Amino acid sequence: MKTDNDHKQKAEQTPAEEIELLVEIPKGDAQEEPQQEESLKEELKAKEQKALNKLKALKENVKEEDSTPVGTLTLKKILGGDLLGAEMVRKQVWLFVLIAFFVIVYVAFRYQCQQDIIKIAEKESELKDAKYKALSSQSTLTERCRESQVLEALKQQHDSALKISEQPPYIIKIEK
Repeated sequence: MKTDNDHKQKAEQTPAEEIELLVEIPKGDAQEEPQQEESLKEELKAKEQKALNKLKALKENVKEEDSTPVGTLTLKKILGGDLLGAEMVRKQVWLFVLIAFFVIVYVAFRYQCQQDIIKIAEKESELKDAKYKALSSQSTLTERCRESQVLEALKQQHDSALKISEQPPYIIKIEK
């Protein structure tokens, strides 16, 4: 059985070395007939051309990509990482990057939105407290500004000679 090293060694060989392996060059006497020699040369050239064609076809067919189809999808293949090495996944890597980017952006915006909602709820609570305080202050001020309350406060302090008028207000009319 041939290993990967055998394939690598064959891929590293030059075409001439490949041809020497495929074709045995007959060694004969120097006094052979020229016709026989020519036919051997033609045969050698034909075999050399055939070997070169086979070598080109082999180089075209051999790729570093994973061309083995994924027959069945099993849990073992998924957990083992075989699915990530498949050619289909490698071709779609930019799609996965884009999807991951959109997921990150989505999560970031959702987190920011939740933070904004929390701040809005805090501000609404503060606003409600401020409204209650303003209402309480307004009612206290209204109570203190009543005529009866003002006169009562002045009587207790013996500070003023103000009294409630016994006569109704008098209206002065001015003619022009």
